[in-house]
Formats: sequence, structure tokens, C-alpha cells
Amino acid sequence: MALEQDQRISEVVKRERSRLRNFIRRRVPDPRDAEDILQDVFYELMEVNRLLMPIEHVTGWLFRVARNRITDLFRKQRPESFSDTAVARNDDDDDDELLVLEDLVPSPDAGPEALYARKVLLDELELAIDELPEEQREVFVAHELEGRSFKEIAAETGVSVNTLLSRKRYAVLHLRERLQSIYDEFTKA
Repeated sequence: MALEQDQRISEVVKRERSRLRNFIRRRVPDPRDAEDILQDVFYELMEVNRLLMPIEHVTGWLFRVARNRITDLFRKQRPESFSDTAVARNDDDDDDELLVLEDLVPSPDAGPEALYARKVLLDELELAIDELPEEQREVFVAHELEGRSFKEIAAETGVSVNTLLSRKRYAVLHLRERLQSIYDEFTKA
């Protein structure tokens, strides 16, 4: 039985090694770190197998473990945290809005770890924005991402500024709630 399990693990390693290595290398610039992560993933597979814990979808499990290891690596190496990103700012148009998008994500020039975090955060933000009701999404995108004023949007759409402010507020509240877990994940020490 143990020999049969070892053989199955060997087959999985042979079959998935190249794809998994490429997946990791695209996200981790240092080849040594990438190889360490690859070895950690296969070590964890062996441990799970040794404990007789069944894995239904081995390939998906391997990639999920790899993604988690990559995130762990970037957390350890991250030079600064997002400690102030949840703070609201005040201005004349809205008394409760998110910081400017560029303030929320790491700079693309801050190195490979920041670039990875930026991509993950922007992907999650895009998904969260797509979940918004259409009217909220339109006003949020117009104001936050396109930089248009509420007066401009009101003149263009015929919707009152107060209604636009309300829609934007609901959008912001949804996005804050939806993105809290990813924020927490990146700010864990």
C-alpha cells in the first residue's frame, strides 16, 4: 500500500513539475526562491499523503498551495505595509470615499513583490467592481477611476449630485466590505 502511494506521488510530481515550476517562475523572479517554493509544495503533498488525507483535485490543490507559498514569500519580503489604506479621506465632493486608487496599491516600480501584490489587488478590485449594481458601478468608475466630478456626471446623466453621492457611497461600502479579506491577508505580519 505504501509503495503504491509513493508511486502515485511520483507520477503526480513528474506530471505537474514543469507546469508548476513555470507557474511559480512567472510570479517569483528569483529562481532560488521559485525552486524552494516548488520543493515546499511537493513536500506538503508528501506530508498530506503520509497523513492519509485525501485530495480530490491534486492539480488544483498543488497550484493553490503554490499560490499560498508565493504570497507568504512576498509577505516576508514586503518592505512596507498598507497600514493606512483603509482610512477615508474628505473632500468637497464626498465626505466618505476611498483613497485614490494609486494610494491603495503598491507602485509598479517598487520591485517584484510589490508588482505581484499590485496585480492581485487590482484583479480583486476589478472583480469587486463588476459585482456592483450598474448604477453604483457607473458612478464609482466615473468618479474614482476616470476622475470626473459629480457635477460633470450629473450634467451628463441628468441624475442629481445627491443621488450620485448616495450611489457612490453604497459602492464604496460594498467595495470596502468585499475587499477587507484581501486587505487583511496582505497586512498580516
